[in-house]
Amino acid sequence: MDYRVYRVDRRGREPLRQFMLDALAGAGCSILQASPPDQAPFRISFVTPAGERLGILVYAFTSTFTPTKNRPPDEHSFQIKYGSKEYGQPAKLHHLWQDPYGLYTTLCCGINPDQGFFVGVDPEMHNPTKFFIRFEFKQSDVDEILNKGWHCWERDVRREHDEPVEVVVGGRASSFLQYVRFERMAFREDQGHRQLLAERIAEAPTSGLFTPAAESNESGPPAPLLHALAQEFEMPERQVLDLIASARRLKMAVRGWVAEEKLVESLKTVDGVTECLRIDGEGGPDVTLRYLGSRPLTVQCKNVLRGRTAAGEARMDFQRTRASKADPCSRFYRLDDFDLIAACLHAVSLRWQFSYAVPSVLDKHQTCSGRLSNRVRIDGRWSDDAAAVLARAADPPWTARR
Repeated sequence: MDYRVYRVDRRGREPLRQFMLDALAGAGCSILQASPPDQAPFRISFVTPAGERLGILVYAFTSTFTPTKNRPPDEHSFQIKYGSKEYGQPAKLHHLWQDPYGLYTTLCCGINPDQGFFVGVDPEMHNPTKFFIRFEFKQSDVDEILNKGWHCWERDVRREHDEPVEVVVGGRASSFLQYVRFERMAFREDQGHRQLLAERIAEAPTSGLFTPAAESNESGPPAPLLHALAQEFEMPERQVLDLIASARRLKMAVRGWVAEEKLVESLKTVDGVTECLRIDGEGGPDVTLRYLGSRPLTVQCKNVLRGRTAAGEARMDFQRTRASKADPCSRFYRLDDFDLIAACLHAVSLRWQFSYAVPSVLDKHQTCSGRLSNRVRIDGRWSDDAAAVLARAADPPWTARR
């Protein structure tokens, strides 16, 4: 395993390590191996009561409640850091390791051993990270964790408006194994579906969604009517689906493709739409089509967040996950990056529904010229009528402006 190991204070880190070991043992797991407390991140391998062999690599930090001058009185926090800070030197970027084979699950969390809870952040949103980053959360969230055993929420980023929205999870020790399973499933998911998955843990912690896929009872050679892919894999169709459900990278990839495939299916039903195809590429629009003989139009598909506004409107964090170091504004989309935006409402409606808008009607970024704001509300500027929005995107004056 090729990841950076940091030397840390044994006395200060042992309570974090012991919290995790006790939590896993309390869930019926048998510990196979655990790295020593003076080495970080912690590496732990174990066998679950169902017989699964799992491994975790944990960037764990001590969560404290220490009232500080000029800070909110109800604020808990932990510092994401290892080692000592070099005075006068710029903070260095540190990569949080992810297992390319998917055998180990990476966690990044604060642990309060005294009160018996943990708070987990999305490792991929903090990858790479600067050390000596302070992560804050409220007493009200701690109360929810301790009362319910499992809690999820959107981190309040109003102080830094352009930060991506992040969904945070927390739990008591009894929820730690479910936390491991959650992060396996939520790997590289958009934040709306990350929150949806977290809520489903709270609603049905023992459902099959968060337990190992059942062994298929089907046997024998593939039947002639099986899907060609199942025949190629020499597996029953149910077993292929079980495989996708149990492999986080597969499920993450399939979920993204499903949203885009559902969008294509929906757009193909619109009168006047032709040549509607998915674009199999990275970083660009997701769909191309023609409308009433127009030039090719491009469509960007984005998932909404789970939480709504006070007025009941869906919300979207409309920005790329990464930005160029030389150009921080590259995180935000240009007006001419695509002709149409399709907001996938699945995270709030649990149905594959879409709302549409052209970029010109959306708010512009306040500081990045020529870019769109990352804070988007699905309000009256959006429409469920794809034909009306396509007509506007294909309008000749709009074409000329491009």
